[in-house]
Amino acid sequence: MNKVFRRLVVLLCAAAVCAGSAAVGGSADVVTPKVQEAVSKALSYLKRTQDPDGSWGTSRYQRHPAITALACMALMAQGNLPGRGKYGASVERGINFLMKSVNPSTGFIEADERGRMYGHGFATLCLAEAYGMVSSARLRKKLRLAVGCIIKSQKPDGGWRYEPRPSGSSDLSVTICQVMALRAANNAGIEVSKATIDRAVKYTKQSANADGGFRYMLRSGGSSFALTGAGVTTLYGAGEYACEEAQNGLEFLKKYLSTHRGQGHYGHYFYGHYYAAQAMYQAGGKHWEFYYPMMRDELLRTQLSNGSWQSSVGNVYGAAMGALVLEVPYNYLPIFQR
Repeated sequence: MNKVFRRLVVLLCAAAVCAGSAAVGGSADVVTPKVQEAVSKALSYLKRTQDPDGSWGTSRYQRHPAITALACMALMAQGNLPGRGKYGASVERGINFLMKSVNPSTGFIEADERGRMYGHGFATLCLAEAYGMVSSARLRKKLRLAVGCIIKSQKPDGGWRYEPRPSGSSDLSVTICQVMALRAANNAGIEVSKATIDRAVKYTKQSANADGGFRYMLRSGGSSFALTGAGVTTLYGAGEYACEEAQNGLEFLKKYLSTHRGQGHYGHYFYGHYYAAQAMYQAGGKHWEFYYPMMRDELLRTQLSNGSWQSSVGNVYGAAMGALVLEVPYNYLPIFQR
């Protein structure tokens, strides 16, 4: 993305925030005033719960790069940018925290012992999304380091797992975090080789089961809603829109959507819908029309009075993920755009 286009995106996003954006992302039919109110309440909650050093976390997951990244992306998905917009100051502090967490030698982003590659993937994705909207030499340098860590950590089977090392086996859950980060970085102008993506795509396709769903590891596990959303999103992110695995995965998601709702927001509820929402939006048409109104209404019904959603990971995580699902049709965050 060149500087002229990036500057244009910044101006358009800032203008949309200032105007209130009554018909967000051209989706006034699904982005109702109640959705905008729910998102505003969630983002206000995130602003109130940000730690002084710019991070977000919980009593169990303090100063956590993944939760910080998700909170920043929820704020950016409304059109806020680092230092610009209603929540621009919060975004800037969060991005600064993530940049400070990049190891200058390895590029690994780990603010605490719980970070590992989940946190690294989400944090790298967030840095890439920010760099895709604003020009910053420091941000580019940190992003290149983080992307380099992902590339060097890819395993022989094409995926990734918990630790930043190239040996051992992979799992689909961690792999999707890295692929989405690489996609966003590549879109923002940080080159990622086709060979790296092709190996990840091959691994993802091998993770598909006969029932259309996706499994956790190549040699173990049945299909799950959350992993299927992640698998389809991985393939779509790599441009594999028409492949059999992606199409079967969409049908699996639709078939089992009812069993992945109303679960008290525990387990992998938000993780699953974070990816299912992206998969359905990218598929568009009947898939999106089936999914979003149903999920939108559930989130509106279950939002807590303080603006968050209950989650076993913590309500900050719930607020970020709930907001992100509702914000997919806002179409501001580059990773959500068709």
